[in-house]
Amino acid sequence: MALETAMLMPPGFCQQSVMTSLGRLVYYLPESMLAAESPASVVFLHGFGGGSSAYEWSKVYPAFALSHRVLAPDLIGWGRSDHPARNYQVEDYVTNIIEFLERTCTAPVPVVASSLTAAFTIKAAIARPDLFQCLILTIPSGLADFGRDYRQNNFFASLVSVPFLDRLIYSVGIATREGIRNFLEQRQFARPERIFPELVEAYLESAQQPNAEYAALSFVRGDLCFDLALELPKLTVPTAIIWGAKAQFTTPETGQRLADLNPQAVRVFQVLEDVGLTPQLEEPAIAIALIQRYLSLLLV
Repeated sequence: MALETAMLMPPGFCQQSVMTSLGRLVYYLPESMLAAESPASVVFLHGFGGGSSAYEWSKVYPAFALSHRVLAPDLIGWGRSDHPARNYQVEDYVTNIIEFLERTCTAPVPVVASSLTAAFTIKAAIARPDLFQCLILTIPSGLADFGRDYRQNNFFASLVSVPFLDRLIYSVGIATREGIRNFLEQRQFARPERIFPELVEAYLESAQQPNAEYAALSFVRGDLCFDLALELPKLTVPTAIIWGAKAQFTTPETGQRLADLNPQAVRVFQVLEDVGLTPQLEEPAIAIALIQRYLSLLLV
């Protein structure tokens, strides 16, 4: 496969797929779970950005493979999954998450999710609480929370809204090794020295897949933004939230305001110092320890 070397599935994991209403969705799980009696499942969902994929959680989810049936999908439009040529909307990904859980899990499961996808997961859990045991979310934000839209005064978001110019910008400014590294350094990581070559190559390979620009540009344009503050009070699934203190798009103060909207559901709000948008890549050992702790706390 084109992504076999760069996406770097952890040892002992294999690739499977299911069909959804938007196309074939690829996911990764331990090889030992293919024939054996499966223990409880746990699902890891990646966030969005140029070249995102399940690789984002690949330094974390192997730690749960002995105790859980780990499932880590590439969402539609990303990684090895199908890339339909369309302008993606919020409901596309809410539906994609629900369909994936329906097709791969026979009981409610814990779901670990990141950033904008974590916000979609909250919407999915509101629509179908029967599919979820608990949520453990890193920096869940709809990027338009409390009416503060990421697109406001954002020149780049406006620029990629111009037809034809958007795809040119993607090919020369986003889906390149320099573009990927720049985004990781400027927007995703608190400390650039934590960005290792394998990570850049994994993001680059995903970003250069045919039609990969459609999902990425939908994200950058802001087509996938929504106000999570309007949704979060409806959540009933037990939830823990982890927030990087140096997250670029939304601050821990915004995260705390979101958590305060629903203290019955949001049982934990934890700020991590010296990490940005993806603590699971910057400090995977800490992410593993926190997820283990919150699984025990939320599943009692």
